[in-house]
Amino acid sequence: MTDAPDAQLSNADWPELRVQDWAATKDTLHMWTQIIGKIRLAQAPMINHWWQTTLYVTPRGLSTSSIPYGHRLFDIEFDFLEHQLRIRSSDGGSQLVALEPKSVAVFYAETTAALRALDLDVAIRPVPTEVEDAIPFPEDTEHASYDASAVQLFRQQLMQAHRVITAFRSGFVGKVSPVHFFWGGFDLACTRFSGRSAPPHPGGAPNCPDWVMVEAYSRELSSCGFWPGGSDEGSFYTYAYPEPAGFSETAVTPTAAHYDAGLGLFLLPYQAVRTADDPDRALLGFLQSTYAGAAAAGGWDRTALERGLDEREMLDRTRPTGQ
Repeated sequence: MTDAPDAQLSNADWPELRVQDWAATKDTLHMWTQIIGKIRLAQAPMINHWWQTTLYVTPRGLSTSSIPYGHRLFDIEFDFLEHQLRIRSSDGGSQLVALEPKSVAVFYAETTAALRALDLDVAIRPVPTEVEDAIPFPEDTEHASYDASAVQLFRQQLMQAHRVITAFRSGFVGKVSPVHFFWGGFDLACTRFSGRSAPPHPGGAPNCPDWVMVEAYSRELSSCGFWPGGSDEGSFYTYAYPEPAGFSETAVTPTAAHYDAGLGLFLLPYQAVRTADDPDRALLGFLQSTYAGAAAAGGWDRTALERGLDEREMLDRTRPTGQ
């Protein structure tokens, strides 16, 4: 029998990674994830709010999960420990694409060749979405950076965010999304729904048809997530759509959180979580207080939608256990 781990994770589990220190790598990786996400989009059946297109946090990085291809399945995983893109098919085939300094154009060509080597002929629209400068993938020689150490730190950020957001998700019994990674915005997200329809979203995302956003926001929601932007080390965020009157005045915790009127959401700097005495508690308090503000201002039926867990019970679900 081994000793039980400490009940509280150390701050060392929440790594320091300044956005400016890996900006070039982040932008390159963003384009790489768009390529892989579009492969899933091309093959997977439509699921509400585009949930069939997302990536998922794994112990090693980000994965598509299983993608249908005729009578077969395949998956693609960014392995940020061994720095390989792994493509596996259900008939036993596999291919690797090295994650190393290379252009988007080269990554796109190598990934396409690896798929074809597995008899997976997948056609995508080879242009990025939700970015201002949408260079077609086969022509993009501008983004060509890969700092392996920074990517490993980003993997740790995603793991910790995924762990606490998953615990927060457990308190809701209504319609709720997985904790998943949207390659368009390059953010990890989880969304709760009131059960009511929402007014059509106005759209406006760069290089993205408005009807994409109309589907994404077709139901009243409260969403949270982690985004490597918005502050020096990235930010946790929450927002509501449609935003109910009074939501922006919600009293939230911790004190480092604030409402950004320009973005229309609450932000909590990642650094404030990383340096907190109890990072899990700080983040969970932010998620819970902002959701409660949205639900109260929007008149959600919280008795029907929530499991009845208090913050302490959700926090316990973030703690390691031992035998």
